[in-house]
Order: sequence, then C-alpha cells, then structure tokens
Amino acid sequence: MGGKNAKPQWRTGQVASGDGTNISFLSAGDGPGLVVIPGNNRRAHHYEAMTGHLSREFTVHVIDRRGRGASGPQGSDYSVEREVDDAIAVIEQTRSERVFGHSYGGLVALRLGLRHRVAALAVYEPAVSIRGSFDGSWVPTFTRLLNDGKPLAAMTTFMKHSRLVPIGNAPVIVFRGLAFMLLHGSDGAETRAMMHTTPAELQESIRSDSDGAHYSQLSSPTLLLGGSRSPSYLTEVLPQLADIIPNARHEIIDGLDHNAPDLNAPGVVAERITTFLADTVPAGE
Repeated sequence: MGGKNAKPQWRTGQVASGDGTNISFLSAGDGPGLVVIPGNNRRAHHYEAMTGHLSREFTVHVIDRRGRGASGPQGSDYSVEREVDDAIAVIEQTRSERVFGHSYGGLVALRLGLRHRVAALAVYEPAVSIRGSFDGSWVPTFTRLLNDGKPLAAMTTFMKHSRLVPIGNAPVIVFRGLAFMLLHGSDGAETRAMMHTTPAELQESIRSDSDGAHYSQLSSPTLLLGGSRSPSYLTEVLPQLADIIPNARHEIIDGLDHNAPDLNAPGVVAERITTFLADTVPAGE
C-alpha cells in the first residue's frame, strides 16, 4: 500500500454538532465507515493520499475540524470535548464504527473513546501529555506573537519548540526559513488562516495533562502508532498508554516522522490501520 495511489473521489457532507456548530467533512470509498480526525493546522484534504489507500476497503470520512473550511468557529467555550462532540456527530450520521486520529486529532479520538465506544480506535502520535511530558512553556510566547500579527515569528517559535520537523537543534534561522516556506507555499494561505486555532488546541493539551489513569476506562481495541524520527515527548507516551488502556498495543515505525499520515508516508500508515482493522473488526461490521 505504500506505492502510487489514485486520488479519492471526494463527496462533501455536513452535520450539526451538539452545540449547533456546523461541521463539514469529506468522504470517499464504499465500505464500512472510518472517521478520520486531523491534526493541528491540517484540513481534511491534507489526508487525501492516505484516504486514497484506505478507501479501497472503507468509506472514509475526514473531518474539517472547527475553524477550518465550511465548519464553524471554535467558539468562546472551546474545549477538546467540543471536538469530541463534533466527531460523535459525524460518527452517528455516517454510522461509522472505526476512528483514526492524528496528533491533536489523536487526543480527540482517545477522549472520544472514553465517551463513545467504537469497534476500533487507532491514533498516530496523539497530543497527550502524561505527567508533564509536553513542555508548553513556549506557548504564551507563540500566542503573543500570533496576536501581535507576527505569523512568521509565531510559526518559527512553534516549529522550533514543538520539534515536529526532524532537524534537531538547528539554528533559529533554519526554522525561520522553514516557517517562511510553510506560510508562503501552496498551502500558505490556508495555514495562516488556521493558525488562530492553534493556541486553544495547545492549551487543551496542557490542560489535559494527567497521569493517564482515566484512559483505563477506554474499552475499544486501540492501536497507538508513532514514528522513530518524531520527538520523544510524542512517542514515549505510547507504551505508557498501551499499559493503561486494556486492549491496546503500540508500534514505533522506523523512519517515520510526525507528518507521516498526511504528508510523508500515508501509504505506510494506511497499511497499519487497515491491517489492525481487519484483525480487530469482523468482516461486514
């Protein structure tokens, strides 16, 4: 599944969430339903390549989360639980029994599993903080720069301190160059438009820090994926979660980084998801 793949034939859908916020999503395929919850600064269409692979077996529904596309804004009472409400609304409308979440979408997916049992749950490097594993000390600086109308400086701060780009402790000028390309590339306008959603999402990851014990109430079979080139604060929580969640296992995939699902290795991630779902959920369910 890691090779060339046809683009999915997208269909658009929408649903009202619990608080009335409109949530839009893109669907492709003709099979059992699989809901995909994107990460920070990502739109549904950024998972096109992965969907192309997954839609061979599933009907894939990729959410445009709050603050993106035709979906409504985060709202004044935003929290990760509002995102869970949104995902449950999509699950119920599409009658899906499988969920995949990436990064912040992975945190949403795990919190969803505590409220709504699904047949199978897979995540890739969820934005879970256990006992302070996520150092958010830089988040106020990032937020101030963004609010001051300095998106380049804000993105430079985000990239340097989140360490999501696997270039180690490079000079600031390197991160600034990468930030410039990101903000002025083909997706630059979308990225700049989505950046205002980032502070609230980062704060939710910080606010949700715990010892992880509550995840013991998650009853769905769970796959926890990560990449060997990703920062340790994202991958070291995976074996901890696997020990806490009753029916869970984790895997660190050699050579992959944080953007494997949406950008760098969508076929590899899709193959792991497909195999997990085939092993977990009987055919026809």
